[in-house]
Amino acid sequence: MSGGTRETAVIWARNSGGSLPVENVQALASKNLNSVPYRYIRPEVELDEILADETVEIPVIDMSKLVSDESSLEFNDELAKLHHACEDWGFFQLINHGVSGAIEKMKVVTEEFFKLPLDEKMAYAQLPNSIEGYGQAFVVSEEQKLDWADMFFLLPLPFSQRNMKLWPTIPTSFRSTLDKYSSELHKVSIILLSLMAVNLGVEQKKFTSMFEDCIQGIRMNYYPPCVLADKVMGLTPHSDATGLTLLIQLNEIQGLQIKKNHKWVPINPVPGAIIINIGDVLEILSNGEYKSIEHRAVVNPEKERLSIAAFHSPNIRTMIGPLPDLVKENGAKYKTIGHEDYARLVLSSKLDGKRQLDHMKIKQ
Repeated sequence: MSGGTRETAVIWARNSGGSLPVENVQALASKNLNSVPYRYIRPEVELDEILADETVEIPVIDMSKLVSDESSLEFNDELAKLHHACEDWGFFQLINHGVSGAIEKMKVVTEEFFKLPLDEKMAYAQLPNSIEGYGQAFVVSEEQKLDWADMFFLLPLPFSQRNMKLWPTIPTSFRSTLDKYSSELHKVSIILLSLMAVNLGVEQKKFTSMFEDCIQGIRMNYYPPCVLADKVMGLTPHSDATGLTLLIQLNEIQGLQIKKNHKWVPINPVPGAIIINIGDVLEILSNGEYKSIEHRAVVNPEKERLSIAAFHSPNIRTMIGPLPDLVKENGAKYKTIGHEDYARLVLSSKLDGKRQLDHMKIKQ
């Protein structure tokens, strides 16, 4: 990656739009409120239909079978399961991924960070017009409804352009732990993307090269308990605008839900698993063969919930549009635009289901 291109990546990441400052929700929740401010009340939450059938679960993919002998029956069976998960669900849980050590250490430093006094956390607050730092995301107006959550967002990749001023020194192991975590999850993403390329019938190296010097964002989420948990939202329904998301949950409090057949399906995390989901960029690149899925986070009335999401987007040189090999038969279903233009489109909008992806669709 040339110096000029790296600089462009930084401009994309740090100056394509920020979020308006809002009150710290962790501090707000600590006041033992009997009610919550109006901007957090979401009347639609009570009307949403939640699937009560607990037997409906997203697919579980065993990574150990996907790095075994490619001629083996278990490899081909697991590869087919992966393809089905990406086509029909857009979500799956990945087990036996080999990065449990890095995950456990990242959980510890994330919990320790959120336990710091507010003034210490605010030393890493988002700067104007930036998405990095401690604060909120996608708050673009003073009238907009707010999520019952705080987040800490950093851009570990590209490596040479890390803003170390925003990397905490307390806890003392935070920086080294995040460095290792970033590297390990990036490796997992490349393996998965390589296998997806096989399933899509596109050239593996060409496909993975888009993500080898990727833009990686890691967002640590803190959802405080809320006395009106059934009237607030932890994270607004949306699909991820990026390529591939790797999510871990830090405790046993359920909160993630995905939209399937117009109903919300609660996700029960498999212990030790990484929850993977397809983002809008992969839906576009695959010309709609793989689907990004609308998802949200709900809040618990009694206990906090923490999670960490690692977003992987192609490098800034990549044009965001369907891969040429996948448009030969049925034509392109999505526009092709530059990565910087795509980023501006995403970061200038509030979260709103899959509305952002609608802007990229070609009207048939």
